[in-house]
Formats: sequence, C-alpha cells, structure tokens
Amino acid sequence: MKNKILIVVALVAVLASNAGAQSNTPAAAPAAHKNVALIPVPRSGDEWAMNRQSFVLHRAKAAPGAYDLEFIGDSITDYWEEEVGTNVWRELGTKYKMINMGVSGDRTEHVLWRFEQGQLDGIKAKVAVVMIGTNNSGKKKDGTEMYSDTDILEGVTAVVNEVRRRQPETKILLLGIFPRGKTFNAQRGRLLEINQALAKLDDSKNIFYLDFGSQLIEKDGSISKSIMPDALHPNEAGYRIWAAAMAPKLQQWLGK
Repeated sequence: MKNKILIVVALVAVLASNAGAQSNTPAAAPAAHKNVALIPVPRSGDEWAMNRQSFVLHRAKAAPGAYDLEFIGDSITDYWEEEVGTNVWRELGTKYKMINMGVSGDRTEHVLWRFEQGQLDGIKAKVAVVMIGTNNSGKKKDGTEMYSDTDILEGVTAVVNEVRRRQPETKILLLGIFPRGKTFNAQRGRLLEINQALAKLDDSKNIFYLDFGSQLIEKDGSISKSIMPDALHPNEAGYRIWAAAMAPKLQQWLGK
C-alpha cells in the first residue's frame, strides 16, 4: 500500500512539472508583416501590360537625355497617350518635351521594379509628375483588402523617395490619388485618408503635392460621366482639368 502511495505522489509531481514547463513556454511570435507594396516585382500574367512595361522601359533607354516632364504612374497616366487623352497630350507636347512612363494596372511595387531595371537611368527631367496607388487599394477575391492603408502610403512614399534618390535635381509634382467609384464608397474614403498623409511629403523645395480630386466630382459627391465615364479614368475633359491644374506650377518652374 505504501509503495502505491509513493507511485501516485511521483506521478502527480511529474504531471505538475510538465504543466509548469508548458505554461512557461513562450508563445510563438506572430509572423512579421511583409509590405509587398515595397517589394519590386515585374508584371506577370497580363500580356498587354507586360508589353507596355517593356515598351516604356525601352523608350527610356532608347531616348535618354533632358526632358521637361516625365510622367510616372498607372493606366491613368498611360492613357494620356490613348484616344481619351491624346489631344491634350499633343497640346502639352507643343510646350514641353515629355516622356510617359505609365503602365496600365501598375501598383507601387511594379513602378519600383521598373526603376530597378533602369527606367530613370539617363533621363534628366526637370519635373516628375507622379500618381500611383489606386491599384493597391483594391480587394482580393475573398473580399479582404489587398493592402492596408499604411502599406499603400509606404509604397507611394517609396516611389517618391526613389525618384529623389535617382534624380536629385528633378522636382517632383506628387498628385493626390484620384477619387474612384460613382458615389461615396469605402475605397474612395481610404484614398482620401492616404492623400492626407501624402500631402505631408510636400517640402516646398523638391516635392510638391497637388490634389485636384474635388474638381472631378459633382456637388452631390458623384463622379460625372462627362469627366470620368467609368468613374476611374478621365476622358479628354478630365485630362484638360489635369493639365490646367498643373499649369501654374509648370509655368513657374519651366517658364513656358
């Protein structure tokens, strides 16, 4: 009987020791967040976008030298040269020497990848017009956000910083991300909050922030089809608003 009692006591002690060891084991640390908006990657899976990406890279390498304006962005920048924006683009081209580096569908990480591939090498632009980030604000198939607001802010900031690093003599005209969606919506609200933070990058020396999104919406908050037919991309009227909004700064800097 005495031996049985000793065995039971020993088992209780072992179990207590194991329980204590388990409770003292530190919990596994959560995986560190990786902001993919900062990790340069090329476009893939979209043949048209991949061709456009190759085209704008080749164009910069094939025609290095001095420019008045370089435009950096996604489809909203790309379409300056498409039917909807080409008339305004040609008019600007009579005043300024310009190069368009917009690729439809690009996110911040794609622009950063193009920089790594030499997009800005050999280009000496007086002014860089930058607008990127709207494609980072979409949702995954399961309805969750692709990127947090902070991710997007950091991605756009990284693009601006890379232009500064690679082209220290270039003035940057950073544009607020355009409103999108026919009426008020959560995505548009996110972009407004991100724009508020982007405005803080303006140092009045090298980086200048310009937001004319309010000119693209109606009094009731809707986006007019006469300016942005798909509530995302400007038509000719929208590009004229864009050109007019830039005009005072361009006149000040370029004197044309």
